[in-house]
Amino acid sequence: MRSSSRASLTGDRPSSNFWIASIAGSLTVVGLGIITGAGQLQPADLALFGSVIAAAFGYAEGGQLAKTLGGWQVISWALIIIAPFEILPTIFVVMQHGLIAAPTAWLGFAYVSIISQFVAFFAWYQGMAIAGVARVGQIQLLQPFLTILASAILLGETVEPIAQGSACLVVICVAVGKKASIKQAADL
Repeated sequence: MRSSSRASLTGDRPSSNFWIASIAGSLTVVGLGIITGAGQLQPADLALFGSVIAAAFGYAEGGQLAKTLGGWQVISWALIIIAPFEILPTIFVVMQHGLIAAPTAWLGFAYVSIISQFVAFFAWYQGMAIAGVARVGQIQLLQPFLTILASAILLGETVEPIAQGSACLVVICVAVGKKASIKQAADL
């Protein structure tokens, strides 16, 4: 990590166009959530915002570590390090509710645990190592809309026009952010 006040955790120096596109995309996602949710921010939204900030720091550090360790080692070590902090809450919940769940719930749990939270991160961290954390991080703005699309395809849910319009706006923001210049600390 560099000591310069302009340095980010990763050494990326995004241009103002990148930041404008990122902020516009983020505000679009938040705005959609507020409009289609309860119409205002809720206490749970603040918890979600805190988790987004924590995840951003984790992604930035993971992207940097992947340059030397490789994506599969980064997520493997991350899961090993977090495991002791997950054991007590897991024991508490199991003692309260048991391990009773439908087979489809266990199948979903297995998918999220193995594929989504483990194997997919091999490519995610490696992509950040290759293309840069800032540039790859822009893709996260598309995640809510990919979830909405999947719910329409898999569950037959209706996609409201405001979600469609918001998705188009976010895709534009991501495209602008992708084309914006991002200098590395070594380039300065």
